[in-house]
Amino acid sequence: MEKSTFLDILFDLINESDILDAEILDLCADRDGLTVLMKDGTSWRVTVTQERKIPK
Repeated sequence: MEKSTFLDILFDLINESDILDAEILDLCADRDGLTVLMKDGTSWRVTVTQERKIPK
């Protein structure tokens, strides 16, 4: 799976989460990860890096 595909899926999961819906102010994606801004003023940075490929 490509990193961009994984980030798209992760973005959708966070963005569509019923649990986080009331708490998230904004969600921004870039080439390395996601920044999640919360309504209480905190922000979280989720970075994504590929560790290794598992042989098939």
